Amino acid sequence: MRLHVLLLSLLLPTSASAQGGTALTPAARPEDVGLSAQRLERIDAMVEGLVATGEIPGAVVFIARDGNIAYHRAYGVRNTETGEPLRPDDIFRIASQSKAITSLAVMMLWEEGRFLLDDPVSRYIAEFADPTVLTAFNAADTTYETEPATSEITIRQLLTHTSGIDYAVIGSEAFNAIYAKAGVPSGIGSDEDRIGDKMSLLATLPLKHQPGERFTYGLNTDVLGYLVEVLSGQPFDEFLRTRIFDPLGMDDTWFYLPDGKHDRLVTLHDGKSGTAVPIDGEAYDENPAYPTFDGTYFSGGAGLSSTVVDYAVFLQLFLNGGEYAGVRLLSPKTVALMLTDQLPDLPNEFGLGFGLETEANDYQSPLSIGSFSWGGAFNTHYWADPEERLVALIYTNIYNTEHWNIGERFRVLTYQAIVR
Repeated sequence: MRLHVLLLSLLLPTSASAQGGTALTPAARPEDVGLSAQRLERIDAMVEGLVATGEIPGAVVFIARDGNIAYHRAYGVRNTETGEPLRPDDIFRIASQSKAITSLAVMMLWEEGRFLLDDPVSRYIAEFADPTVLTAFNAADTTYETEPATSEITIRQLLTHTSGIDYAVIGSEAFNAIYAKAGVPSGIGSDEDRIGDKMSLLATLPLKHQPGERFTYGLNTDVLGYLVEVLSGQPFDEFLRTRIFDPLGMDDTWFYLPDGKHDRLVTLHDGKSGTAVPIDGEAYDENPAYPTFDGTYFSGGAGLSSTVVDYAVFLQLFLNGGEYAGVRLLSPKTVALMLTDQLPDLPNEFGLGFGLETEANDYQSPLSIGSFSWGGAFNTHYWADPEERLVALIYTNIYNTEHWNIGERFRVLTYQAIVR
């Protein structure tokens, strides 16, 4: 089933204006921003093909260049059982796309002089003092041995996933077991838990390796969300709402959606059979309906839901050097720091919250050097390209799928449509 809906101006965040930093506005034609409408149809063919075979339920695609929205379309259905068409303003679970938003919050507090990047996090969250490192693990009874870490975890290491903290559920076998036994959640968390309690518990558990030794994708950003609470004196959701979402007009980005937005949340699907079906059970040990709960667990690493337009506003803020529609959240120098490779001695190109396109990895993709990107576990993808003044996103809500590479395919089809 196919639904093509071009973006209408009423879908734009309410604070958008033409002054003080490029704000997203609809383009009359893709050609007006140097994109070929004919070549963009190849995106239609890719997505429609996957929808037609049932391999994905649907997708929403968004492309803007020079702040002009050239392409915003919805395909397929929001629920394969009901057949209800997907809409361009539907709300998706964005999982790890939450991380960059949390990183922005952290860096706003850094600009206020609340901390230095190489401060030990234990200076602000005492439980993280005197960390230990795992040296042996017994899978039979989940017991383990440790040794003292050679250094404390720093805030910069949390931002770059080099602290040694692993992930629950999706991490290594040993840490899946250690975290499960201790009651540390995957990053979405029970709606009845509180992030501070779980992060303080996490602090007492061993690290996977010495701080700074290597890149390990883990619960680092959940710790950072709690750090924002400690430093600001506000619940993390309140900080994001008052300091980021409301000022930018990101009215559809929430940990727990208001009642009036529940009907716009797409159904989470499972693709392990090769055909997308609504999930019957849990995803990452959590109820897929978690965005509709009245919860208190604000996971900075994975908990948010949003629309492609809201997240495009967030990305445009960075392309604009920290300002959007007259609202400045960061200085251009801070944006530049966040988009600088922080791991020159490791085989990972990562800034303060984003994966980066650098000279080291540029041969692998059409992205320009300086582009920044990431994705979410439920097959959502984004990037922004400063050289091409480009923001692009593709959202599905399906996991256990062979089509995670839909994000990479979308990149190819976006760049091949640039004609000037």
